[in-house]
Amino acid sequence: MQRGVHRAWWRHWWIWLLLLCVLGGAAYFVFAKPEGGKPAGSQQGGGKAGANAMNRPQPVVAAAAKSGDMNLYLNGLGTVVPLNTVTVKTHVDGELSAVMFREGQMVKQGDLLAQIDPRPYQVQLAQAQGTMARDQALLKNAQADLARYRTLFEQDSIAKQQLDTQESLVRQYEGAIKADQAQVDSAKLQLTYSRITAPIGGRLGLRQVDVGNIVHAGDVNGIVVITQLQPVTVVFTLPEDNISAIMKKVHANEKLVVDAYDRAGKVKLATGMLLTVDNQIDTTTGTVKLKAQFANEDSSLFPNQFVNARMLLDVTRDTILIPSAAVLRGTQGTFVYVVKDDKSVTVRPVKVASTEGQTASIESGISAGEMVVTDGTDKLREGAKVEFGERGAGAAVPADGQQQKRGMRHRDGEAAPATSSS
Repeated sequence: MQRGVHRAWWRHWWIWLLLLCVLGGAAYFVFAKPEGGKPAGSQQGGGKAGANAMNRPQPVVAAAAKSGDMNLYLNGLGTVVPLNTVTVKTHVDGELSAVMFREGQMVKQGDLLAQIDPRPYQVQLAQAQGTMARDQALLKNAQADLARYRTLFEQDSIAKQQLDTQESLVRQYEGAIKADQAQVDSAKLQLTYSRITAPIGGRLGLRQVDVGNIVHAGDVNGIVVITQLQPVTVVFTLPEDNISAIMKKVHANEKLVVDAYDRAGKVKLATGMLLTVDNQIDTTTGTVKLKAQFANEDSSLFPNQFVNARMLLDVTRDTILIPSAAVLRGTQGTFVYVVKDDKSVTVRPVKVASTEGQTASIESGISAGEMVVTDGTDKLREGAKVEFGERGAGAAVPADGQQQKRGMRHRDGEAAPATSSS
């Protein structure tokens, strides 16, 4: 009987409905009630605060556009090339008896570098001089006989043939004397070549052969290599699109200044002048080679050193300058955010003439003195209120490019490279 009553209890629907209501009420009080015991409706005040936060001025960094001169540089990759490089070799064969230089030292033209054993060439010179002395004595005797034969021929005491023979003998000895003199000069030259001197001034490299070795004129490595470092040249490449502007300056005999920077492009190593432009374009790379010359008095440039060459092509006078970080790129082109007097911003389309480092030259769109936003543009819209950050008020375009560089970028934040127009 009790089992039947129990089963009937589970079959009443209103009991299930009551249980659901109890569970729903408990869930409401547990999950819907905010922290601190306040009802959910009290959160409306927080929503208004969030909306007010969205309308608050956005902190930005701004800089004032100014009028100034803009240097237009062309940048290229280059290599230091010595003005002259000479492999010092011997002209004569023999034993290397002495080396008079230190590796790496600076030498002048004509300085003695090494000595080949001179004794074989001294012997050759003595032999040539002895042969010449003998032939000179024979010539003197033949000339005396010729004088006597002429006297006898005038007295009709000898035949004409004997006189002619003696005259030919004299000419033969005279020819022998000339040959002997050439042998003497050759021996003297070989003896001079046994002293190896510097053909040019420059810096010596590592010694290629040690004392005591037999050296030959045909040796490939030679004795030492001299590189001329003062002055020195840098060969660098530029795109072919810049050739017309460069050649215009070259034909006008204008001196173009070239600066050489280190591999990172941060430290200036030397300043020189453009020397020449190659006569053809490399079709595989679309570039042309240029050569600049540097005094290199402090030896800051080293042969085969990789450098970044920066050539000053032109100077634009009285142009509008702003930090390149202020220039943005959108679907309609380049633009900037200009800060108005009421501390609101407006979108202003601009035309960029050129960029150099962290400074942009503006051809049209803004005037000197107007404030442009350089940092904090990500959340800005037309008419948005702004407040200047720590560096914003009174900031100006730095002439040396120290303003933080953000580059030209798309409105959605994607970076776009800054370009320079020639």
